[in-house]
Amino acid sequence: MNKIAMKWLTLIAAFIFVLAPRVEAIAEEVDMQLVLAIDVSSSVNYDEYNLQMRGFAEAFRSDLVIEAIAAGPRGLISVAATHWAGLGEQQVILDWHTIAGPEDARDFADQLDNVSRTFPYGGTAIAGALDHAFSLFRQDRNTSMRKVIDISGDGVVSIGRPPEVARDKIVAAGVIINGLPILNDEPELDSYYRDKVIGGIGAFTETAKGYDDFSRAITEKLAQEIRGTWQGV
Repeated sequence: MNKIAMKWLTLIAAFIFVLAPRVEAIAEEVDMQLVLAIDVSSSVNYDEYNLQMRGFAEAFRSDLVIEAIAAGPRGLISVAATHWAGLGEQQVILDWHTIAGPEDARDFADQLDNVSRTFPYGGTAIAGALDHAFSLFRQDRNTSMRKVIDISGDGVVSIGRPPEVARDKIVAAGVIINGLPILNDEPELDSYYRDKVIGGIGAFTETAKGYDDFSRAITEKLAQEIRGTWQGV
C-alpha cells in the first residue's frame, strides 16, 4: 500500500472515531445509596478524629456489615463519604464507590484509614452538612429506591440554620437521614438528634457513649441501615 493510501485510511479512521457515539458508564441499580457525613468540627480533637475514622474503617471490614451488604436483593450498595464542620466547610473525602462484596468493602475501609483531616477546626453547621450530603446523590451514576444520609457528630448546631429546616427539605425529597450522636460532651445529644436532625421513613439513631464506643456504634448502625431494619423515629 502506498503512502497516499495509508494517509487516506488514517484520516478515515480518525473521522469515524470522532463521529462514533461515546459509550457512557452504565448506571447500575443498587440496594441503597449512602452518604457518610463525618464531623470534624473544633469539638473533635485529633485523637477523636482518628478514633472516628478508624471506627468507620473497622465497620466496613466487619463481617456484620459485609453480610448486611450481601443480604440485599442485589448484594451491592453505593457509598460516598464527606467531612463537615462550619459554614462552607464540607468536603468529599471519598467519591462514590460501588461495594459488591468483601474485597470492595475492605478496599473502601483501607481508603478511609488513609484520609487526612480536611478541616482542622470550625463550627458545627449541621444544616450545611445535610445540604452538602444531599447534593451528592445527583453525582452518583448508580440509582436506587433507597437513599440514606448517615450523619455523625458530637455537638448541637453552633452556626448556620437550624438543622430541621434542611432535614425537612431533604426528607420531602424521599431521602432518609439517620444519626449517630456521640455523647462525649453533651449527654442529651441523642434527644437533640432525634428531635432536630433525623427524619424519613424508619429513620433512627444509634448512640455512641463516647469516641471509644464509636467503632461498635457505627458498625451496628451501618449493618442496620444497609439491611433496612428500622426501629422507627
